[in-house]
Amino acid sequence: MSAPLLFSGRQVGAAVRALLIATVVLGLVYPLLITGVAQLIAPGRADGSLVEVDGQVLASSLIGQAFTDADGDPLPQYFQPRPSASGYDGAASGGSNRGPNSPELADLIAQRRAEVAAFNGVDPADVPPDAVTASASGLDPGISPAYAALQFDRVAGERGVAPDEVAALAAQATVGRDLGFIGAPYVNVVQLNLALDRELP
Repeated sequence: MSAPLLFSGRQVGAAVRALLIATVVLGLVYPLLITGVAQLIAPGRADGSLVEVDGQVLASSLIGQAFTDADGDPLPQYFQPRPSASGYDGAASGGSNRGPNSPELADLIAQRRAEVAAFNGVDPADVPPDAVTASASGLDPGISPAYAALQFDRVAGERGVAPDEVAALAAQATVGRDLGFIGAPYVNVVQLNLALDRELP
């Protein structure tokens, strides 16, 4: 065998061994290690932040849900989430891909603003942006504190309690900024609605 062919064969062999080692280390050992560490540090989050009631998994606190009746109408006794272009379907996660100059988006926002205002008995000018625009994923579980506050009176009236009681539960379901300065505070709608059923049935 000539020297160049022998050298080439050694290179191929070394490349195959490096590929196998990288596959085992990065494709098996590393994921298992990180999974194990996650299970030790934050098992609930590692398992998907699942929410259980009476031993039954109802939701994930990381994924938004629609709180509607069989006809798709919003249930007035619950806080309503942001709109979703994907219908809160994790398999179809995504936005509408309509840009800021889209007339269809402008019409949809105007329609949503009118519906949210009528549903909550407020002036359309008081409806915050996140009440009428979907998130990029369509799965956002949070709403702004302003949108939550807009819904206090409606939810309290439907449940026959004072708005302050509803506001207190919303405060408990409010998530602050990451590390104290990244992002904006938001109210987790899934956790809040579960708290409503638990505390104010």
